[in-house]
Amino acid sequence: MAAVLRSCSRLARRAGQALAACLSRLQPQVLSLALILCLGLSACSGNGLLSGNYVEDTAAVTQSLLSTIALPADDPGAAEAISQARSLINDYMARYRPRPSVNGLPSFTTMQTALNSLASHYTAYSNRPLPDPLRNRVRKELEQAAASANKGA
Repeated sequence: MAAVLRSCSRLARRAGQALAACLSRLQPQVLSLALILCLGLSACSGNGLLSGNYVEDTAAVTQSLLSTIALPADDPGAAEAISQARSLINDYMARYRPRPSVNGLPSFTTMQTALNSLASHYTAYSNRPLPDPLRNRVRKELEQAAASANKGA
């Protein structure tokens, strides 16, 4: 019985060494494939609302956020809508803040002010409804930003 165990142990050790040698040769290819998959999937992530066109994206984000802030606090889907709104705000700002051709526009500045106010409330007071003065100000700023973006400003 001991001889069988030693034989199995040697066989397992050789199999482990062969597997390690195989993996060491494949490691760069596996790492490259994993990196490509991660980058590809991250490019496809997000909510799919942003197209890359500033005017269209501003209008889409505005409409989405206006519908979110219009939801009553006791709405059963409010928590999910707020979560999606936070993600949308992050995606929008990550896409357009680094672009000098966009971030100097008055529409972007107004949009950024509205998004920062909304994101700050959702971060700091996630369990409280949006106060009416803040809701009204954000709604006006979002509408103004969308109108300015359509005009090209």
